[in-house]
Amino acid sequence: MKTIISRDNAQYKELVKLAGSSQARRKSGRTLLDGVHLCQAYLQLRGLPEQCIVSETALHNPEVMEIVGQLEAQHAHVLGLPDALYNAVSQVEHGVGVMFMIETPERTVTEPLAVSAVLLDNVQDPGNVGSILRSAAAAGITQVYCSAGSAFCWSPKVLRAAMGAHFVLDIFENVDLAQLVAASKVTSLATSGYATQRLYDVDLRQPVAWLFGHEGQGVADDLLSMATHQVVIPHLGQVESLNVAACAAVCFFEQVRQNQG
Repeated sequence: MKTIISRDNAQYKELVKLAGSSQARRKSGRTLLDGVHLCQAYLQLRGLPEQCIVSETALHNPEVMEIVGQLEAQHAHVLGLPDALYNAVSQVEHGVGVMFMIETPERTVTEPLAVSAVLLDNVQDPGNVGSILRSAAAAGITQVYCSAGSAFCWSPKVLRAAMGAHFVLDIFENVDLAQLVAASKVTSLATSGYATQRLYDVDLRQPVAWLFGHEGQGVADDLLSMATHQVVIPHLGQVESLNVAACAAVCFFEQVRQNQG
């Protein structure tokens, strides 16, 4: 294990930049997974990280030491930091003190949609995006396509909200969703508060491209017009609409229900 004790160390400065800047994460093609759960999920589902970073205090934590031992047995890079330096990098309050630096996958769309997938049109809140990824993974959906205006899927907030879902999904970013829908081989379904068809009246026992839009404005008009179905989720009570992440979860598990019925 290598140890850094100076804030002026070039490697440490890169870590600080990576932790605090979305632009730095996109430019370097790397991100940080903060916390035992995300690190364990990555090890189990994707393999070794580029680097493991641990705080001095975390070296007394059995779960962290198990991770470190596993990595060192496979000659992976482990970096130790004094608590003060580690806490300046970590964005998790009262965290355990372990994070991974990983490469963020860059995927290019090469084939038309042929299986159920999630299409995010300008969904900007990281918590919503992470929750949608988590629900999609739980419902057995494996492909997610994000427009350029959507939150960066590999940001720390999205990663924390998704709770490891990233590692069982194929995530495509900066996608031209109109082009994707136009070439799709599956039914496309867009949610809209103005739709007259109910979600529960659509046959979902087939692959569906689920299209969800911006938190305030919804799915863009051009994409709405291209969708095979526009549907609404009926709700009771004096609220205008469901949160987009809640809406997505209802849709995914209605499809699960129909396929298991």
